[in-house]
Amino acid sequence: MDISLRIVIPSLLLFVVFIVDLGEGYNRCPESRCRADGPAIRFPFRLKDRQPDPHCGYPGYPGFDLYCSHNNDTVLDLNTSVKAFVQSIDYKSRLIRVADPGNCFPWKIPGLNLSSLTFKVKNSQDYFDYVYALFNCTVPLDIHEETNYRIDCLSSNSHPVYAFPSDATVDWYPIVSCTKMYSVSVQFTGDINFSFLELTWSEPAECGLCEGKGKKCRFKNNSTEKKTECFNPDKGRSTTIIVIIVSTLGSFLLALVVYLLYYVYRYDKTEKENQARIEKFLEDYRALKPARYSYNDVKRITNQFKEKLGQGAYGTVFKGKLSNEIHVAVKILNSSKGNGEEFINEVGTMGMIHHVNVVRLVGFCADGFRRALVYEFLPNDSLEKFISLVDSNRFLGWKKLEGIALGIAKGIEYLHQGCDQRILHFDIKPHNILLDQNFNPKISDFGLAKLCAKDQSAVSMTTARGTMGYIAPEVFSRNFGSVSYKSDVYSFGILLLEMVGGRKNVDVTMENTNQIYFPEWIYNFLEEKEDL
Repeated sequence: MDISLRIVIPSLLLFVVFIVDLGEGYNRCPESRCRADGPAIRFPFRLKDRQPDPHCGYPGYPGFDLYCSHNNDTVLDLNTSVKAFVQSIDYKSRLIRVADPGNCFPWKIPGLNLSSLTFKVKNSQDYFDYVYALFNCTVPLDIHEETNYRIDCLSSNSHPVYAFPSDATVDWYPIVSCTKMYSVSVQFTGDINFSFLELTWSEPAECGLCEGKGKKCRFKNNSTEKKTECFNPDKGRSTTIIVIIVSTLGSFLLALVVYLLYYVYRYDKTEKENQARIEKFLEDYRALKPARYSYNDVKRITNQFKEKLGQGAYGTVFKGKLSNEIHVAVKILNSSKGNGEEFINEVGTMGMIHHVNVVRLVGFCADGFRRALVYEFLPNDSLEKFISLVDSNRFLGWKKLEGIALGIAKGIEYLHQGCDQRILHFDIKPHNILLDQNFNPKISDFGLAKLCAKDQSAVSMTTARGTMGYIAPEVFSRNFGSVSYKSDVYSFGILLLEMVGGRKNVDVTMENTNQIYFPEWIYNFLEEKEDL
């Protein structure tokens, strides 16, 4: 069995590229972020409701909990209703900057004493400590602008809120109409309304040293005790990569085996489908050779004569379908017409004809007095329906009509020159030119045909045969000469004139039962000097 290397080799190359990429880009302790441009989150911080790898510092220090908001902002959990949005974290300097969108730090945190928390306000000469008392007043206070400590983020139009030094007295500020809310101990730069705080942390101090060494910090021995150590996240990386490679290689081999099994299954299924296709072709080929059918077969093929295609002087045509899905046209001959000569002519003549421009005889029925002919089915009916310019929707165009005319000429040439005996059709007309799905013409209806030797110059006939309007003069009257294969050529010429003229071979000025020759119709135009 041939296994396509176009599948196996690219798969192996992809596997090698994956391993190389794994060795180059593998990171044992990747940093977490709420969003791509957010601060990096690692030990001693941790994201709440997420379980980081213990190797990388799990579970984090108490009070160092962060979480992601619905907008993927990083928020420091202070166990209050106030959200402290983290702007940045400097692990080396142990400094975290938090912001309040409402510019209300620290007034929103009732009774908050930062010295009692894990974090402290950054110590700087620009900062100083002070305790403030917050008052909720019923009316705005009339105080000097330079001592205006109104807290805008907590105030409303009817109840402004003010912050006064805790050691202030009523004599200093008119607060008789105010109610004390709470006191806040805070370090700030002198601006009451500011939007961020810079907080520091002191534990674990060892982690600050790790940053300078290019290492990371974690609990010592992966314990939860407050003892930390620096570690290299790449240590043990090779072993881990080997384990991953072995695991991945096993998965790849398993996938390859599954693919090979599937390939074998598909190969076997394809071979069976190909064999079935060949068998169907042979069945169809046998069906295309003229076969004899019983009358019951004819009824089955036509589904009890359900779909009628047309009716002529010698019989009725029905659409049928063989068991091998080949569509056919079945002509049921009238038992009252003739002595069986048409049936003999059709079977005897068409049974030995094989040409692209001649209708193929699939089979026949001669069951007692019941006789039928089974032809290949041509979906576009006859040429007669497409040569009139009166109905522009049916006009095929001159290029298509030229191709149809050439196809009919090739079919007549085959009948006259391509067979062992010359076949004279004697009924060339648009009704007997059928069109397939691509509008390729096929000559049909050989009921009036006669056979003669190729070197025979004339054919003896006792009576005229053919359709008025298309019959050659010598066929109608011996005064015009002897009958030969040229009679079909004359009928073909009349058919060409009808195709070019775009008119039925019936004079519309006369009764429909009267037929005239095209030459006479053209002669009348020329005599009256009218434009053809």
